Amino acid sequence: MTEPHRPRSLAEMEERTASVFTPASIKQGLALKLRPTDVVITPYGKSGTTWTQQIVHTLRTRGDMDFDDISRVVPWIEVSPLLGIDLDAEQKANPRAFKSHLSWDVMPKGGRYINVVRDPGDAAVSMFKFQEGWFLEPGAVGVDEFVQSTLQHRRYYHHLKSWWPRRNDEDVLFLAYEKMLKDTTATIRRIADFVGVELDAELLELTERHSSMAFMLEYKDRFDDAMLRRYSEEHAGIPPGSDSAKVREGKAGSRVTLSAETQAMLDQVWAEEITATLGFADYGSLVASLD
Repeated sequence: MTEPHRPRSLAEMEERTASVFTPASIKQGLALKLRPTDVVITPYGKSGTTWTQQIVHTLRTRGDMDFDDISRVVPWIEVSPLLGIDLDAEQKANPRAFKSHLSWDVMPKGGRYINVVRDPGDAAVSMFKFQEGWFLEPGAVGVDEFVQSTLQHRRYYHHLKSWWPRRNDEDVLFLAYEKMLKDTTATIRRIADFVGVELDAELLELTERHSSMAFMLEYKDRFDDAMLRRYSEEHAGIPPGSDSAKVREGKAGSRVTLSAETQAMLDQVWAEEITATLGFADYGSLVASLD
């Protein structure tokens, strides 16, 4: 029997990841019947999902931290059936809140949605750091190879193009990660208003503190996919001791660490996928249009 080991190539990582994110589990998650008051946090991966989960959960509970994994109290639609979480159950507080990385076309309908966009290069670098030490053996794959591979499937761009036409809908709050960093207080106010939580000065201060980088790093074991990590160890041959922390730096601009070749590829794919369809020359102009 093969000893558990972390994947040492992108092909092996894809194979091992597919054994966790199974079509059967996703199909079960898609059967969720959303209530009109339910809130689904829907960014593409590594675009502020965990941060937004923490903001929403803090607002609706006035600071509850009695959980071992944020995805236990704000369940992940695509994988909760694997983890034995009943998506239809009541939650600690209302509104019920969920996480998902699904595009609009396949998202369960009937709820309210908070989508966050992030620079695609920054999101890809963040994903590399997240996977290295969990679903990738450290040092086995370089960041440029990893990011270039993400450009082949173009899932980021499909996700963005699916949500963009919904950005002004009453049931969608469309945010930009970089604007969240620049003015977190304004972001908290917008989210509170959107989810129907009355925001007083005490709750605002509490939410600012509980969603800060310093606080989330102090409690980073609550934000490291503990349940999914255990599942990957039991069912996907991943050895114990993974570094699956999602709270790391919380900054913008990490794409500059990529090679000139990779950055040029990012620009080319943006032109093909976004400029050609939505008309924005670059990510910055898209975010500026949200003003």
